[in-house]
Amino acid sequence: MVNATVTVTNATGLHTRPGTQFVQLAQKFQSDVVLKKQDREANAKSIIKVLKIGISQGDLITIEAAGCDETDAVSALTDFIRNLTE
Repeated sequence: MVNATVTVTNATGLHTRPGTQFVQLAQKFQSDVVLKKQDREANAKSIIKVLKIGISQGDLITIEAAGCDETDAVSALTDFIRNLTE
């Protein structure tokens, strides 16, 4: 299992459009991917579950993956969050 913690700097957080892009990226990996915010967590491959945990600017989130491409998944998804501007 691999994980990384990142701060959301995007002014609008992870709302519908970037949330959908995040989920689509997560779906490209075979690993199970979980997105965590404080005591809440969501399957990162489900837009409904990702939106439900409500990720806003300044939130500290953890991306966790387990599987054959876990390192690549965490790296790509944390890069997506770090570079998100909208």
